[in-house]
Amino acid sequence: MFCKRLLTASLMLSCLLAVGCGGGGGGGDGGGADALPPAPQPPGPEQLDSASRLTARGTLGMPFADIEAIAATGEEAWLERQFALPVGSHQAVVDELQGRLAAGELVELERQFGDPRFLFRRLAWWQQAITAPDVLRQRIALALSEILVVSDRVDDLAADPYALSNYYDTLLEHAFGNYRDLLRAVTLHPAMGIYLSHINNAPADPQNNTYPDENYAREVMQLFTIGLFELNPDGSEKLDAAGDPVPTYDSDDIREFARVFTGLSFDGPNARFWGREPEFRRPMRMFDAYHDSAEKVLLNGVTLPAGQGGLQDVDAAIDNLFHHPNVGPFIGRQLIQRLVTSNPSPAYVARVAAAFNGDEGGSRGDMRALIRAILLDPEARAAPGTDPEFGKLREPLLRVTALLRQFHAASPDGFYANTGYYLEELLLQHPLSSPSVFNFFLPAHSPVGEIADAGLVAPEFQITNSNTVVGVSNVADLVLLGEVVNDLDIPPFQGATLDLGEYLALAEDIGQLLDRLDRVMTYGTLQPATREVIEQILPQIDDLAFRVQAAIYLIFVSPDYAVQL
Repeated sequence: MFCKRLLTASLMLSCLLAVGCGGGGGGGDGGGADALPPAPQPPGPEQLDSASRLTARGTLGMPFADIEAIAATGEEAWLERQFALPVGSHQAVVDELQGRLAAGELVELERQFGDPRFLFRRLAWWQQAITAPDVLRQRIALALSEILVVSDRVDDLAADPYALSNYYDTLLEHAFGNYRDLLRAVTLHPAMGIYLSHINNAPADPQNNTYPDENYAREVMQLFTIGLFELNPDGSEKLDAAGDPVPTYDSDDIREFARVFTGLSFDGPNARFWGREPEFRRPMRMFDAYHDSAEKVLLNGVTLPAGQGGLQDVDAAIDNLFHHPNVGPFIGRQLIQRLVTSNPSPAYVARVAAAFNGDEGGSRGDMRALIRAILLDPEARAAPGTDPEFGKLREPLLRVTALLRQFHAASPDGFYANTGYYLEELLLQHPLSSPSVFNFFLPAHSPVGEIADAGLVAPEFQITNSNTVVGVSNVADLVLLGEVVNDLDIPPFQGATLDLGEYLALAEDIGQLLDRLDRVMTYGTLQPATREVIEQILPQIDDLAFRVQAAIYLIFVSPDYAVQL
């Protein structure tokens, strides 16, 4: 442990400073008509590094064997295989836990937590994050959850085991569908109705001085679809004759959209607008008697006629927003930031927006086309270091999930029992737990110093400070030493461990060990200076298991790993 502890302070400091700055396969001879086809060539280093880089962006972490498989079959083929996988449902895990609770299997959990159901959605998230095979879908859902934000900071959402697990399933189910359908599903989800307060939204009653809540009407425009200002297809702001940005909407538009989102409440047996028990597993129901049925004027002069049904109004409003030209560059740029790089070029944004728009014959809002465009763009696949402004700080949560998945975190019973509370305290981040609708960090956040001076943004730095840098490194320390691989070691749940066997087999040859770890953790971008420091440390460690742990840890806390290129 001494090498990890002693190097922590110096490497942490270098991490803070450095982060703030800035394939070929083979063929064979054809042979004669009866000759066997040539054996496929194993993927080369460039293919392996490219595949590993793809997993850093499009998954929550992947072990070497999976990286090899992607490199062997091709990245495009891997995407198509992922698109075809069924949803790794979070609600299904909650259902399982509810059944175990009813069967009396969670007595110890009840003894420690009273009613433990508030833990279930968190347990479900970690179980699927670490074990689900639909790794691309799980990663996209996490990115969407940081755009279409709800949070357990609202007590009603934290307490009900289905509120956020079902909401997350909504993101998962639509992650490979169409953004219009996703936007509608989010709009009608009770968790969003509670979080942004359009559930039980009634028409205006001027005599009693009550008016529809405008919260969701504002945020669905500002955060979920079109943003504050008119955009060009490349994401740059349009300017008026005076050189000022052109607003996308005004207070009148907010009021009109707020009138659209009236009449919605919980659905279920004996449903009624007021006084209904929460039901989070069904979309909100429209109660037309409580819907503002008067004429409404939306963006670009689109008029909703008086007297049509409430859901017709909602669908028309969704269409009005979805077809706004801002949506492609606005949502596309944010997903590029979440997955690939903080400062995409205008050309990159324009290509992604074109994919969203269906400019080459596809459907507008096709999420699969959008994901392909983001992950397979020439700029995304250019050699690391080609563009000094390319890359992003890894989210602390993703550093931890990658560590767990890359090194086979598992418990004997197959259930990865983790609540994430200790991680949240150290990292200031946990899925569906952001402090506000603006997520953990803003897309335009630019830390003071060289990044701001260069006119660049680095969103993840908004939750990065000396405490969180030390915190994420302490998490790695605890995980690698096997002290806290998961945080719920209460019967019937069991402690999880890492499986480092494949690396233990390489440990006597430090060069081979670091080559493999570089490929898995930093996709061939480990800097010579970093490697040299590690190569000086590892020979001093005779215990091979500890040597492997130390090697992983030293890469984990390095700037090379903290920054995703």
